Amino acid sequence: MSAITRRRFAAGALAASAAPVLGRAARAQTAVKIGTAVLGDYSMAGPVIVALERGFFAAEGLAVEFVPFRGGPDLLKAVMVGECLVGISGSTDIFVFREAGSPIKMIATHTEGNHFTLNVAPDVQRVGDLKGKTIGVTRLGATTWVFARMLARKEGWDPDRDVQIVGLGGLDAQLAALARREIAAYVWGDGGAVTELQGKSKVLLRLDAVTPKWISQIQYASEDAIRRLADPIRKSGRALFRAIKLMREPPKEAAELVAKKLGWTPEAVLAAHKISGPLLPVDGHIDVEALAVMQNTLLEHGLLKKKLPLDEHYTREFTPVRV
Repeated sequence: MSAITRRRFAAGALAASAAPVLGRAARAQTAVKIGTAVLGDYSMAGPVIVALERGFFAAEGLAVEFVPFRGGPDLLKAVMVGECLVGISGSTDIFVFREAGSPIKMIATHTEGNHFTLNVAPDVQRVGDLKGKTIGVTRLGATTWVFARMLARKEGWDPDRDVQIVGLGGLDAQLAALARREIAAYVWGDGGAVTELQGKSKVLLRLDAVTPKWISQIQYASEDAIRRLADPIRKSGRALFRAIKLMREPPKEAAELVAKKLGWTPEAVLAAHKISGPLLPVDGHIDVEALAVMQNTLLEHGLLKKKLPLDEHYTREFTPVRV
């Protein structure tokens, strides 16, 4: 056997022996589903999309499937039955669902501050122009409804007399009502940047102007999953925060990835990044003071009937996330 033949034989034997090992490594990946309350929100869905596209989940040994839902309650059901390991949703869900008896806990902050926006008709120039007008929200009693009422109070208005707040549902319904001039504004997330570029509405302000202490979005899991599946939860967190780091630092690169999945233009994603980008967290730190403010606000507006101990709503087991 020549030296060349021997080398080829050795290389082939090495490849053959490595193949089962590689196969076992691939099979060893843990299958995980991560859900978001909606798809059309850059700061909510973006980290999951980027982590998938950049292979951050795979690097943690996770085979992740991304499942966007049509709202927080549908996502909660999936988390509770173990269909989704981690849910990403609006932060007020943790209070509402816990009060209803759902054993879930916040595991990390996903978006700090308040990234919700006041979106107005193109001819509206300032908040004062909305006095006596109608503001659209997703539904009465929703977080968007609370923000509209807080905005009215900040302006010194009676939210039951000086403005009318109506529940209209999703974005298409809000835009249709705006086009028919049935409403003059609506409360939405960072997706308002998309409709602004389309000339259908404009973002007048980000609503942290009315909620200085707030947490927009959270990652959460069931208490059962926290007990039994802490390792994949922790790995999911590392992958998500690697993605958030990428979104913060070179947003243009991440925008290209997110645009394809959301069906937005890269320009629209970058416009949304201007709204939410400054609120993307570094390590998922949980601001308990902000949680206290949120709980008191929900109690004041009747969305909560009782005040549960704050420490029942979160765990620090998975934060700060180190990437």
